[in-house]
Amino acid sequence: MFKRILVANRGEIAVRIIRAAHELGIQTVAIYHKVDKSAAYVSYSDYAYEIFSVQPKAAYLDIQQIIDVAKKSGAEAIHPGYGFLSERAPFSQACLDAGIKFIGPKPYSIDAMGSKTRARELMEKAGVPIVPGTKQPIENLDSAFEIARKIGYPILLKASAGGGGKGMRKVFREDDFKENFESAQREALKSFGDGSIYIEKFLENPKHIEIQVIGDEYGNYVHLGERDCSIQRRHQKVIEEAPSTVLDEELRQKMGNVAISAARAVEYFNAGTVEFLFDKNKNFYFLEMNTRLQVEHPVTEFITGFDIVKEQINIASGKPLSFRQEDVVFRGHSIECRINAEDPFNNFLPDTGRIEFLREPTGKGVRLDSGIEQGSEVTIHFDPIIAKLITYGRTRSEAISIMLRALNDFKIIGIKTGIPFLSSVLTHPRFLEGDYDTGFLENDFDFSVLHKKDEEILNELAIISTYIHNEEKSSYTNLNASNTSTSIGKNKWKIRGQLFRRWF
Repeated sequence: MFKRILVANRGEIAVRIIRAAHELGIQTVAIYHKVDKSAAYVSYSDYAYEIFSVQPKAAYLDIQQIIDVAKKSGAEAIHPGYGFLSERAPFSQACLDAGIKFIGPKPYSIDAMGSKTRARELMEKAGVPIVPGTKQPIENLDSAFEIARKIGYPILLKASAGGGGKGMRKVFREDDFKENFESAQREALKSFGDGSIYIEKFLENPKHIEIQVIGDEYGNYVHLGERDCSIQRRHQKVIEEAPSTVLDEELRQKMGNVAISAARAVEYFNAGTVEFLFDKNKNFYFLEMNTRLQVEHPVTEFITGFDIVKEQINIASGKPLSFRQEDVVFRGHSIECRINAEDPFNNFLPDTGRIEFLREPTGKGVRLDSGIEQGSEVTIHFDPIIAKLITYGRTRSEAISIMLRALNDFKIIGIKTGIPFLSSVLTHPRFLEGDYDTGFLENDFDFSVLHKKDEEILNELAIISTYIHNEEKSSYTNLNASNTSTSIGKNKWKIRGQLFRRWF
Protein backbone atom coordinates (compact mmCIF):
# COMPACT_ATOMS: atom_id res chain seq x y z
CA MET A 1 0.00 0.00 0.00
CA PHE A 2 1.10 3.57 -0.67
CA LYS A 3 2.47 5.65 2.19
CA ARG A 4 1.76 9.01 0.57
CA ILE A 5 -0.33 10.20 -2.39
CA LEU A 6 -0.75 13.56 -4.08
CA VAL A 7 -4.24 14.84 -4.87
CA ALA A 8 -4.09 16.74 -8.17
CA ASN A 9 -7.32 18.62 -7.60
CA ARG A 10 -9.08 21.09 -5.33
CA GLY A 11 -12.42 21.76 -3.64
CA GLU A 12 -14.88 19.12 -2.49
CA ILE A 13 -13.39 16.25 -4.46
CA ALA A 14 -9.95 16.89 -2.96
CA VAL A 15 -11.50 16.69 0.52
CA ARG A 16 -13.27 13.45 -0.44
CA ILE A 17 -10.04 11.80 -1.64
CA ILE A 18 -8.00 13.04 1.33
CA ARG A 19 -10.51 11.56 3.77
CA ALA A 20 -10.50 8.18 2.01
CA ALA A 21 -6.69 8.12 1.97
CA HIS A 22 -6.48 8.97 5.67
CA GLU A 23 -8.90 6.15 6.50
CA LEU A 24 -6.52 3.81 4.68
CA GLY A 25 -3.60 5.15 6.73
CA ILE A 26 -2.11 7.06 3.79
CA GLN A 27 -0.61 10.56 4.06
CA THR A 28 -1.78 13.14 1.54
CA VAL A 29 -0.20 16.00 -0.38
CA ALA A 30 -2.33 18.92 -1.52
CA ILE A 31 -1.44 21.38 -4.26
CA TYR A 32 -2.83 24.90 -4.28
CA HIS A 33 -2.66 28.11 -6.24
CA LYS A 34 -2.37 31.18 -4.01
CA VAL A 35 -6.10 31.89 -4.40
CA ASP A 36 -6.74 28.51 -2.70
CA LYS A 37 -4.22 28.77 0.14
CA SER A 38 -6.96 29.11 2.76
CA ALA A 39 -9.26 26.53 1.14
CA ALA A 40 -10.63 23.74 3.31
CA TYR A 41 -8.97 20.90 1.40
CA VAL A 42 -5.52 22.39 2.03
CA SER A 43 -6.01 22.30 5.79
CA TYR A 44 -7.20 18.68 5.64
CA SER A 45 -4.03 17.46 3.92
CA ASP A 46 -0.77 16.43 5.62
CA TYR A 47 1.41 18.46 3.26
CA ALA A 48 0.61 21.40 1.01
CA TYR A 49 2.65 22.73 -1.91
CA GLU A 50 1.96 25.92 -3.80
CA ILE A 51 1.79 25.72 -7.59
CA PHE A 52 2.17 28.74 -9.80
CA SER A 53 0.48 30.31 -12.80
CA VAL A 54 -0.87 33.71 -13.77
CA GLN A 55 -4.27 32.10 -14.34
CA PRO A 56 -5.26 29.97 -11.29
CA LYS A 57 -6.95 27.24 -13.34
CA ALA A 58 -3.84 26.80 -15.50
CA ALA A 59 -1.80 25.84 -12.43
CA TYR A 60 -3.93 22.72 -11.92
CA LEU A 61 -3.39 21.80 -15.60
CA ASP A 62 0.41 22.08 -15.47
CA ILE A 63 1.52 18.46 -15.77
CA GLN A 64 5.23 19.03 -15.27
CA GLN A 65 4.76 21.25 -12.23
CA ILE A 66 2.50 18.65 -10.59
CA ILE A 67 4.93 15.82 -11.34
CA ASP A 68 7.75 17.90 -9.85
CA VAL A 69 5.74 18.44 -6.65
CA ALA A 70 4.97 14.72 -6.44
CA LYS A 71 8.68 13.89 -6.64
CA LYS A 72 9.66 16.62 -4.18
CA SER A 73 7.00 15.56 -1.65
CA GLY A 74 7.76 11.84 -1.86
CA ALA A 75 4.30 10.96 -3.18
CA GLU A 76 4.16 7.46 -4.64
CA ALA A 77 0.87 7.98 -6.49
CA ILE A 78 -1.39 10.73 -7.82
CA HIS A 79 -5.18 10.80 -7.69
CA PRO A 80 -6.56 13.20 -10.32
CA GLY A 81 -10.15 13.46 -9.00
CA TYR A 82 -12.51 14.66 -11.73
CA GLY A 83 -12.09 17.52 -14.19
CA PHE A 84 -8.70 19.20 -14.72
CA LEU A 85 -6.21 16.47 -15.78
CA SER A 86 -8.31 13.44 -14.85
CA GLU A 87 -9.05 12.41 -18.46
CA ARG A 88 -5.81 13.53 -20.06
CA ALA A 89 -3.79 10.60 -21.38
CA PRO A 90 -0.54 12.67 -21.37
CA PHE A 91 -0.91 13.10 -17.59
CA SER A 92 -1.33 9.37 -17.04
CA GLN A 93 1.71 8.81 -19.27
CA ALA A 94 3.77 11.45 -17.44
CA CYS A 95 3.07 9.66 -14.14
CA LEU A 96 4.12 6.37 -15.71
CA ASP A 97 7.34 7.90 -17.08
CA ALA A 98 8.16 9.42 -13.68
CA GLY A 99 7.65 6.15 -11.82
CA ILE A 100 4.57 7.51 -10.03
CA LYS A 101 1.36 5.49 -9.99
CA PHE A 102 -1.62 7.15 -11.64
CA ILE A 103 -4.77 6.28 -9.67
CA GLY A 104 -6.87 5.67 -12.73
CA PRO A 105 -6.66 3.89 -16.10
CA LYS A 106 -3.64 3.60 -18.35
CA PRO A 107 -3.01 6.16 -21.13
CA TYR A 108 -4.32 3.90 -23.90
CA SER A 109 -7.73 3.51 -22.25
CA ILE A 110 -8.10 7.25 -21.66
CA ASP A 111 -7.05 8.03 -25.20
CA ALA A 112 -9.36 5.40 -26.72
CA MET A 113 -12.41 6.76 -24.91
CA GLY A 114 -11.33 10.40 -25.15
CA SER A 115 -12.07 10.57 -28.86
CA LYS A 116 -15.83 10.18 -29.19
CA THR A 117 -15.60 8.94 -32.77
CA ARG A 118 -12.88 6.40 -31.98
CA ALA A 119 -14.88 5.25 -28.96
CA ARG A 120 -17.95 4.71 -31.16
CA GLU A 121 -15.89 2.54 -33.50
CA LEU A 122 -14.50 0.46 -30.65
CA MET A 123 -17.91 0.04 -29.04
CA GLU A 124 -19.49 -1.08 -32.30
CA LYS A 125 -16.78 -3.74 -32.70
CA ALA A 126 -17.38 -4.86 -29.11
CA GLY A 127 -21.09 -5.30 -29.77
CA VAL A 128 -22.15 -2.31 -27.66
CA PRO A 129 -25.26 -0.61 -29.14
CA ILE A 130 -24.59 2.91 -30.44
CA VAL A 131 -26.80 5.73 -31.69
CA PRO A 132 -26.82 5.91 -35.53
CA GLY A 133 -24.26 8.47 -36.68
CA THR A 134 -20.79 9.12 -38.08
CA LYS A 135 -17.79 6.99 -37.21
CA GLN A 136 -15.19 9.58 -38.18
CA PRO A 137 -14.80 13.21 -37.09
CA ILE A 138 -15.92 15.80 -39.65
CA GLU A 139 -14.42 19.22 -40.34
CA ASN A 140 -15.81 19.96 -43.79
CA LEU A 141 -19.18 21.74 -43.85
CA ASP A 142 -20.33 20.30 -47.20
CA SER A 143 -19.60 16.73 -46.12
CA ALA A 144 -21.34 17.29 -42.82
CA PHE A 145 -24.38 18.71 -44.59
CA GLU A 146 -24.78 15.61 -46.76
CA ILE A 147 -24.29 13.24 -43.82
CA ALA A 148 -26.93 15.05 -41.78
CA ARG A 149 -29.37 14.76 -44.67
CA LYS A 150 -28.76 10.98 -44.90
CA ILE A 151 -29.17 10.41 -41.14
CA GLY A 152 -32.33 12.51 -41.09
CA TYR A 153 -33.35 15.35 -38.83
CA PRO A 154 -33.36 15.99 -35.95
CA ILE A 155 -29.63 15.46 -35.50
CA LEU A 156 -27.11 16.24 -32.79
CA LEU A 157 -23.72 17.87 -33.44
CA LYS A 158 -21.08 16.95 -30.86
CA ALA A 159 -17.42 17.81 -30.30
CA SER A 160 -15.27 14.82 -31.18
CA ALA A 161 -12.64 15.62 -28.55
CA GLY A 162 -14.73 16.47 -25.51
CA GLY A 163 -17.96 16.42 -23.57
CA GLY A 164 -19.85 18.27 -20.86
CA GLY A 165 -22.17 19.90 -23.38
CA LYS A 166 -19.38 21.94 -24.98
CA GLY A 167 -19.58 22.00 -28.78
CA MET A 168 -23.02 20.38 -28.74
CA ARG A 169 -25.95 21.60 -30.83
CA LYS A 170 -29.39 20.20 -31.62
CA VAL A 171 -30.51 20.81 -35.19
CA PHE A 172 -34.14 20.23 -36.14
CA ARG A 173 -34.20 21.79 -39.65
CA GLU A 174 -31.84 21.71 -42.58
CA ASP A 175 -32.00 25.51 -42.82
CA ASP A 176 -30.38 25.80 -39.38
CA PHE A 177 -27.53 23.36 -40.04
CA LYS A 178 -24.78 25.68 -41.32
CA GLU A 179 -25.06 28.18 -38.45
CA ASN A 180 -25.10 25.46 -35.79
CA PHE A 181 -22.25 23.47 -37.34
CA GLU A 182 -19.96 26.49 -37.47
CA SER A 183 -20.93 27.52 -33.93
CA ALA A 184 -20.25 24.01 -32.61
CA GLN A 185 -16.86 23.98 -34.34
CA ARG A 186 -15.83 27.28 -32.77
CA GLU A 187 -16.86 26.17 -29.29
CA ALA A 188 -15.16 22.78 -29.65
CA LEU A 189 -11.93 24.41 -30.81
CA LYS A 190 -12.00 26.87 -27.91
CA SER A 191 -12.81 24.21 -25.30
CA PHE A 192 -10.71 21.27 -26.48
CA GLY A 193 -8.25 22.61 -29.05
CA ASP A 194 -9.94 20.43 -31.68
CA GLY A 195 -12.74 21.72 -33.89
CA SER A 196 -13.76 18.37 -35.38
CA ILE A 197 -17.42 17.39 -35.01
CA TYR A 198 -19.37 14.19 -35.28
CA ILE A 199 -23.05 13.78 -36.06
CA GLU A 200 -25.56 11.40 -34.58
CA LYS A 201 -29.29 10.93 -34.70
CA PHE A 202 -30.96 13.02 -32.01
CA LEU A 203 -33.11 10.92 -29.70
CA GLU A 204 -35.81 13.24 -28.46
CA ASN A 205 -36.10 13.35 -24.68
CA PRO A 206 -34.37 10.09 -23.71
CA LYS A 207 -33.21 9.32 -20.19
CA HIS A 208 -29.49 9.61 -19.38
CA ILE A 209 -28.47 6.49 -17.49
CA GLU A 210 -24.91 5.56 -16.57
CA ILE A 211 -23.36 2.37 -15.23
CA GLN A 212 -20.53 2.39 -12.69
CA VAL A 213 -17.84 -0.17 -13.51
CA ILE A 214 -14.65 -1.08 -11.67
CA GLY A 215 -11.87 -3.32 -12.92
CA ASP A 216 -8.57 -4.36 -11.40
CA GLU A 217 -5.24 -5.00 -13.12
CA TYR A 218 -5.86 -8.77 -13.17
CA GLY A 219 -8.84 -8.75 -15.52
CA ASN A 220 -11.59 -8.81 -12.88
CA TYR A 221 -14.62 -6.57 -13.46
CA VAL A 222 -17.81 -5.67 -11.63
CA HIS A 223 -20.58 -3.17 -12.17
CA LEU A 224 -22.28 -1.30 -9.34
CA GLY A 225 -25.57 -0.65 -11.07
CA GLU A 226 -26.93 2.51 -12.59
CA ARG A 227 -27.38 6.19 -11.85
CA ASP A 228 -30.11 8.26 -13.47
CA CYS A 229 -28.64 11.62 -14.51
CA SER A 230 -31.55 12.88 -16.62
CA ILE A 231 -32.17 16.12 -14.68
CA GLN A 232 -29.90 18.40 -16.70
CA ARG A 233 -29.71 22.10 -17.44
CA ARG A 234 -27.79 23.10 -20.57
CA HIS A 235 -26.39 19.55 -20.77
CA GLN A 236 -25.01 19.81 -17.22
CA LYS A 237 -26.19 17.32 -14.60
CA VAL A 238 -28.11 18.87 -11.70
CA ILE A 239 -29.68 16.00 -9.72
CA GLU A 240 -28.74 12.32 -9.86
CA GLU A 241 -30.32 9.28 -8.27
CA ALA A 242 -29.82 5.56 -7.87
CA PRO A 243 -31.42 3.26 -8.71
CA SER A 244 -33.32 4.49 -11.76
CA THR A 245 -37.11 4.34 -11.71
CA VAL A 246 -37.26 2.67 -15.15
CA LEU A 247 -34.91 -0.30 -14.84
CA ASP A 248 -35.87 -3.72 -13.55
CA GLU A 249 -33.26 -6.22 -12.35
CA GLU A 250 -33.05 -8.03 -15.69
CA LEU A 251 -32.39 -4.83 -17.64
CA ARG A 252 -29.97 -3.59 -14.96
CA GLN A 253 -27.83 -6.69 -15.32
CA LYS A 254 -28.01 -6.52 -19.11
CA MET A 255 -26.80 -2.90 -19.16
CA GLY A 256 -24.17 -3.74 -16.53
CA ASN A 257 -22.78 -6.56 -18.64
CA VAL A 258 -22.69 -4.31 -21.73
CA ALA A 259 -20.81 -1.68 -19.70
CA ILE A 260 -18.26 -4.28 -18.62
CA SER A 261 -17.84 -5.30 -22.28
CA ALA A 262 -17.15 -1.66 -23.11
CA ALA A 263 -14.48 -1.48 -20.39
CA ARG A 264 -12.86 -4.71 -21.56
CA ALA A 265 -12.76 -3.40 -25.14
CA VAL A 266 -10.29 -0.67 -24.09
CA GLU A 267 -8.37 -2.76 -21.52
CA TYR A 268 -9.78 -0.58 -18.76
CA PHE A 269 -8.92 -0.84 -15.09
CA ASN A 270 -9.84 1.25 -12.01
CA ALA A 271 -13.20 3.07 -11.69
CA GLY A 272 -15.02 4.30 -14.78
CA THR A 273 -18.54 5.09 -15.93
CA VAL A 274 -20.26 4.05 -19.15
CA GLU A 275 -23.05 6.44 -20.11
CA PHE A 276 -26.12 5.47 -22.14
CA LEU A 277 -29.14 7.13 -23.69
CA PHE A 278 -32.30 5.21 -22.82
CA ASP A 279 -35.41 5.66 -24.98
CA LYS A 280 -39.09 5.21 -24.21
CA ASN A 281 -39.04 1.70 -25.69
CA LYS A 282 -36.32 0.67 -23.23
CA ASN A 283 -33.62 0.58 -25.89
CA PHE A 284 -30.24 1.86 -24.74
CA TYR A 285 -27.32 3.27 -26.72
CA PHE A 286 -23.71 3.99 -25.82
CA LEU A 287 -23.07 7.68 -25.26
CA GLU A 288 -19.52 7.89 -23.85
CA MET A 289 -17.24 6.52 -21.17
CA ASN A 290 -15.90 8.77 -18.42
CA THR A 291 -12.45 7.42 -17.59
CA ARG A 292 -12.40 8.84 -14.07
CA LEU A 293 -14.29 9.17 -10.81
CA GLN A 294 -17.70 10.75 -11.38
CA VAL A 295 -19.08 13.72 -9.45
CA GLU A 296 -22.15 11.65 -8.59
CA HIS A 297 -20.37 8.53 -7.28
CA PRO A 298 -21.76 8.94 -3.70
CA VAL A 299 -25.27 7.77 -4.63
CA THR A 300 -23.79 4.45 -5.74
CA GLU A 301 -21.78 4.20 -2.53
CA PHE A 302 -24.96 4.72 -0.49
CA ILE A 303 -26.98 1.94 -2.13
CA THR A 304 -24.13 -0.61 -2.41
CA GLY A 305 -22.07 0.11 0.71
CA PHE A 306 -18.79 0.12 -1.23
CA ASP A 307 -16.30 3.01 -1.04
CA ILE A 308 -15.33 3.67 -4.66
CA VAL A 309 -12.40 5.98 -3.86
CA LYS A 310 -10.83 3.47 -1.49
CA GLU A 311 -11.30 0.78 -4.11
CA GLN A 312 -9.52 3.03 -6.65
CA ILE A 313 -6.54 3.46 -4.34
CA ASN A 314 -6.37 -0.25 -3.50
CA ILE A 315 -6.47 -1.25 -7.17
CA ALA A 316 -3.74 1.25 -8.04
CA SER A 317 -1.57 -0.18 -5.27
CA GLY A 318 -1.72 -3.59 -6.97
CA LYS A 319 -4.53 -5.25 -5.06
CA PRO A 320 -7.32 -7.20 -6.78
CA LEU A 321 -10.95 -6.14 -6.45
CA SER A 322 -12.12 -6.64 -2.88
CA PHE A 323 -15.50 -8.06 -3.94
CA ARG A 324 -17.20 -10.01 -6.72
CA GLN A 325 -20.32 -9.29 -8.74
CA GLU A 326 -22.39 -11.63 -6.60
CA ASP A 327 -21.41 -9.54 -3.54
CA VAL A 328 -23.11 -6.45 -4.96
CA VAL A 329 -26.54 -5.98 -3.40
CA PHE A 330 -28.63 -2.86 -3.97
CA ARG A 331 -30.44 -1.51 -0.92
CA GLY A 332 -32.65 1.56 -0.62
CA HIS A 333 -32.49 4.73 -2.67
CA SER A 334 -30.11 7.69 -2.89
CA ILE A 335 -30.30 11.17 -4.42
CA GLU A 336 -27.58 13.77 -5.01
CA CYS A 337 -28.04 17.52 -5.50
CA ARG A 338 -25.16 19.60 -6.80
CA ILE A 339 -24.79 22.80 -4.79
CA ASN A 340 -23.49 25.45 -7.18
CA ALA A 341 -22.54 29.05 -6.45
CA GLU A 342 -25.00 30.60 -8.88
CA ASP A 343 -28.06 32.83 -8.88
CA PRO A 344 -31.18 30.88 -9.90
CA PHE A 345 -33.15 34.15 -9.94
CA ASN A 346 -30.81 35.71 -12.51
CA ASN A 347 -30.39 33.10 -15.25
CA PHE A 348 -28.06 31.01 -13.04
CA LEU A 349 -25.17 33.45 -13.31
CA PRO A 350 -22.14 32.24 -11.29
CA ASP A 351 -21.81 34.04 -7.96
CA THR A 352 -18.73 34.86 -5.89
CA GLY A 353 -17.98 36.20 -2.44
CA ARG A 354 -17.07 35.32 1.14
CA ILE A 355 -19.19 32.82 3.03
CA GLU A 356 -20.23 34.83 6.07
CA PHE A 357 -22.48 32.20 7.60
CA LEU A 358 -22.74 28.45 7.04
CA ARG A 359 -25.07 25.89 8.55
CA GLU A 360 -24.59 22.41 7.14
CA PRO A 361 -27.39 19.84 7.12
CA THR A 362 -26.94 16.74 9.25
CA GLY A 363 -29.03 13.82 10.46
CA LYS A 364 -29.80 10.26 9.49
CA GLY A 365 -29.42 9.56 5.79
CA VAL A 366 -27.56 12.82 5.04
CA ARG A 367 -24.08 13.11 3.56
CA LEU A 368 -22.38 16.35 2.55
CA ASP A 369 -19.27 16.37 0.37
CA SER A 370 -18.15 19.96 0.67
CA GLY A 371 -15.19 22.13 -0.23
CA ILE A 372 -16.24 25.16 1.79
CA GLU A 373 -16.21 26.39 5.38
CA GLN A 374 -17.49 29.52 7.06
CA GLY A 375 -15.12 32.24 5.91
CA SER A 376 -14.25 30.55 2.60
CA GLU A 377 -13.86 32.70 -0.48
CA VAL A 378 -15.69 31.56 -3.63
CA THR A 379 -13.92 33.02 -6.68
CA ILE A 380 -14.59 33.32 -10.39
CA HIS A 381 -11.65 31.12 -11.34
CA PHE A 382 -13.21 27.66 -11.12
CA ASP A 383 -16.33 25.59 -11.76
CA PRO A 384 -19.24 26.84 -9.58
CA ILE A 385 -19.80 23.53 -7.75
CA ILE A 386 -19.00 24.05 -4.06
CA ALA A 387 -20.63 21.00 -2.49
CA LYS A 388 -22.73 17.90 -3.09
CA LEU A 389 -25.65 17.00 -0.85
CA ILE A 390 -26.55 13.31 -0.85
CA THR A 391 -29.38 11.60 0.98
CA TYR A 392 -30.38 7.98 1.52
CA GLY A 393 -33.71 6.39 2.36
CA ARG A 394 -35.20 2.92 2.47
CA THR A 395 -37.48 4.04 -0.36
CA ARG A 396 -37.30 6.73 -3.06
CA SER A 397 -39.98 8.81 -1.35
CA GLU A 398 -38.03 8.71 1.91
CA ALA A 399 -34.81 9.79 0.15
CA ILE A 400 -36.69 12.73 -1.43
CA SER A 401 -38.22 13.74 1.92
CA ILE A 402 -34.83 13.69 3.62
CA MET A 403 -33.32 15.71 0.78
CA LEU A 404 -36.02 18.38 1.00
CA ARG A 405 -35.45 18.66 4.75
CA ALA A 406 -31.66 18.80 4.29
CA LEU A 407 -31.90 21.50 1.60
CA ASN A 408 -34.11 23.54 3.91
CA ASP A 409 -31.57 23.13 6.73
CA PHE A 410 -28.64 24.13 4.49
CA LYS A 411 -27.96 27.85 5.03
CA ILE A 412 -25.24 29.71 3.16
CA ILE A 413 -24.95 33.49 3.52
CA GLY A 414 -22.53 35.52 1.43
CA ILE A 415 -23.09 33.87 -1.93
CA LYS A 416 -26.16 32.80 -3.87
CA THR A 417 -26.71 29.10 -4.56
CA GLY A 418 -29.09 26.92 -6.55
CA ILE A 419 -30.77 25.47 -3.44
CA PRO A 420 -34.20 27.07 -4.09
CA PHE A 421 -34.15 25.71 -7.64
CA LEU A 422 -33.26 22.20 -6.45
CA SER A 423 -36.14 22.20 -3.96
CA SER A 424 -38.56 23.25 -6.69
CA VAL A 425 -37.43 20.42 -8.98
CA LEU A 426 -37.73 17.83 -6.23
CA THR A 427 -41.35 18.80 -5.52
CA HIS A 428 -42.44 18.79 -9.18
CA PRO A 429 -45.11 16.12 -9.82
CA ARG A 430 -43.17 14.50 -12.67
CA PHE A 431 -40.03 14.16 -10.57
CA LEU A 432 -42.01 12.77 -7.66
CA GLU A 433 -43.52 10.18 -9.99
CA GLY A 434 -40.09 9.36 -11.48
CA ASP A 435 -41.52 10.18 -14.91
CA TYR A 436 -38.90 12.55 -16.32
CA ASP A 437 -36.25 12.65 -19.05
CA THR A 438 -33.43 14.90 -20.25
CA GLY A 439 -35.96 17.38 -21.63
CA PHE A 440 -37.67 17.87 -18.27
CA LEU A 441 -36.19 21.27 -17.36
CA GLU A 442 -36.53 22.56 -20.91
CA ASN A 443 -40.06 21.33 -21.57
CA ASP A 444 -41.87 20.74 -18.27
CA PHE A 445 -40.36 22.79 -15.46
CA ASP A 446 -41.89 26.20 -14.82
CA PHE A 447 -39.01 28.50 -13.89
CA SER A 448 -41.48 31.19 -12.79
CA VAL A 449 -42.01 29.23 -9.56
CA LEU A 450 -38.56 30.37 -8.49
CA HIS A 451 -39.68 33.98 -8.26
CA LYS A 452 -42.32 33.00 -5.71
CA LYS A 453 -39.51 31.70 -3.50
CA ASP A 454 -37.42 34.85 -3.94
CA GLU A 455 -39.29 36.97 -1.39
CA GLU A 456 -39.31 34.18 1.20
CA ILE A 457 -35.55 33.77 0.86
CA LEU A 458 -34.88 37.51 1.11
CA ASN A 459 -36.86 37.66 4.35
CA GLU A 460 -34.92 34.69 5.72
CA LEU A 461 -31.58 36.24 4.73
CA ALA A 462 -32.52 39.46 6.50
CA ILE A 463 -33.18 37.55 9.74
CA ILE A 464 -29.88 35.63 9.54
CA SER A 465 -27.89 38.76 8.59
CA THR A 466 -29.30 40.54 11.65
CA TYR A 467 -28.24 37.59 13.79
CA ILE A 468 -24.70 37.66 12.39
CA HIS A 469 -24.43 41.41 12.92
CA ASN A 470 -25.57 41.11 16.54
CA GLU A 471 -23.15 38.24 17.21
CA GLU A 472 -20.21 40.20 15.75
CA LYS A 473 -21.21 43.27 17.79
CA SER A 474 -21.38 41.17 20.96
CA SER A 475 -17.96 39.59 20.28
CA TYR A 476 -16.41 43.01 19.73
CA THR A 477 -17.82 44.28 23.05
CA ASN A 478 -16.55 41.23 24.93
CA LEU A 479 -13.13 41.57 23.34
CA ASN A 480 -12.70 45.13 24.57
CA ALA A 481 -13.96 44.23 28.02
CA SER A 482 -11.66 41.25 28.55
CA ASN A 483 -8.50 42.74 27.05
CA THR A 484 -7.70 39.21 25.85
CA SER A 485 -6.66 38.35 22.28
CA THR A 486 -9.21 36.13 20.53
CA SER A 487 -7.70 36.31 17.08
CA ILE A 488 -7.25 32.56 16.90
CA GLY A 489 -10.87 31.92 17.83
CA LYS A 490 -12.13 34.53 15.38
CA ASN A 491 -10.19 33.03 12.49
CA LYS A 492 -10.08 29.44 13.68
CA TRP A 493 -10.57 27.84 10.29
CA LYS A 494 -7.64 29.79 8.82
CA ILE A 495 -5.37 29.43 11.83
CA ARG A 496 -5.98 25.69 11.95
CA GLY A 497 -4.45 25.31 8.51
CA GLN A 498 -1.47 27.48 9.39
CA LEU A 499 -0.80 25.59 12.61
CA PHE A 500 -1.16 22.01 11.40
CA ARG A 501 -0.21 21.95 7.72
CA ARG A 502 3.35 21.57 6.59
CA TRP A 503 3.60 24.44 4.13
CA PHE A 504 6.08 24.52 1.25
